[in-house]
Amino acid sequence: MRAATPGSAAPDRPAVSTSSQPARRPVRRGVFALLAGLSLLLHLWLADRIGGLLGEGAAAADSPPRMQAAFVRELQPAAPPAVAPAPAAPARRAAPAAPEATPVPASAPQPGPVDPVDPIADSAPAPASAPDAAVAESMPAPAQADDAAAAAVSETAASAPTGPLPGPPSFAWPASTRLSYTLTGYVRGEVLGTAQVEWLRDGDRYQVHLDVVVGPGFAPLMQRRMTSDGEITPQGLEPRRYDERTQVAFGRTRTASLHFDADGVTLANGQRHPGLPALQDTASQFVQLTYLFTTGAERLQPGGRIEMPLALPRRVDRWVYDVIGEEVLATPFGPVPAWHLRPQREGDASSLSIEAWFAPSLQYLPVRIVIRRGTDEFIDLMIERLPLQAADEPLGGSALR
Repeated sequence: MRAATPGSAAPDRPAVSTSSQPARRPVRRGVFALLAGLSLLLHLWLADRIGGLLGEGAAAADSPPRMQAAFVRELQPAAPPAVAPAPAAPARRAAPAAPEATPVPASAPQPGPVDPVDPIADSAPAPASAPDAAVAESMPAPAQADDAAAAAVSETAASAPTGPLPGPPSFAWPASTRLSYTLTGYVRGEVLGTAQVEWLRDGDRYQVHLDVVVGPGFAPLMQRRMTSDGEITPQGLEPRRYDERTQVAFGRTRTASLHFDADGVTLANGQRHPGLPALQDTASQFVQLTYLFTTGAERLQPGGRIEMPLALPRRVDRWVYDVIGEEVLATPFGPVPAWHLRPQREGDASSLSIEAWFAPSLQYLPVRIVIRRGTDEFIDLMIERLPLQAADEPLGGSALR
């Protein structure tokens, strides 16, 4: 073996390239960036689809400050209060029957010969004993008896109360209440999340908040808050303002607002629409239905129909709900009977449809809400725990004045 001498050429060795690994890194980074961008676009598109399923958005001003309440007790299931039936019409008093005539025997015997009598003796009354005379004197004549009975009836009727007949018991609004839901659904794929409905009241003012979160709470894909603010009246809720706020991950925040007054409603797109009696918004409709069912203004029976005018961000529509029937829902705290309502929706298959289930044992609150669009996409909100209520008011709230 010959040793290499200084200045001689080194033996040939395989060449090692140091530029191959750095050349691959930019390619991998580009692929990762492309996948991340596609994932972001997919999430934004999916969030937009979910936002469309929950409603519409437009420009809006700042919403009213949110009412506050401390929820410290669970609402336990109980039988609903009975609704008094409509009072029956008073019975008409029958007219007194005419006295029957004494029948005369058909074969009455013919009078025989009568002995002559003294005229003076014939005109004098026969002597009667003292008791018989007193009884005869105290008994009124037939005409006098009828007059006395009529006078007694008139006196009894005059002494009866003449005010209005008692009606159903006055409705008592529930105390401030929070309902929590588990969200499941399908919008171009399975979606999961949570939802919450809060009914808040302060005197004759109310707020209803419907908050929906799609995705994990620490990094939600989409959040939407729907708020109804208005007044409590003897006819139910009277919205004054409705606000929507939708926030999409890595996207802009969209808002919408409706303004109600005595003459009508201004929609989110600026259009003016004349008012309708008992007009509600997306959030207030559920509590208004609770009011109608509790007071008996709307009777829940299979095959029934319930109409409700509804103001949406870009249109005013009259919704008709079909009463499907009473169903038993399986909840985490046990089976709950609830009445299923489904709206009649015609025309475009992409229009929204909101079904709801109301539980009589939980103050007719909505224990399930399903929002559908078309035949494939839906979001299902199922109550996950007993409702929470505030302790600042007696159970059921204060009655309307």
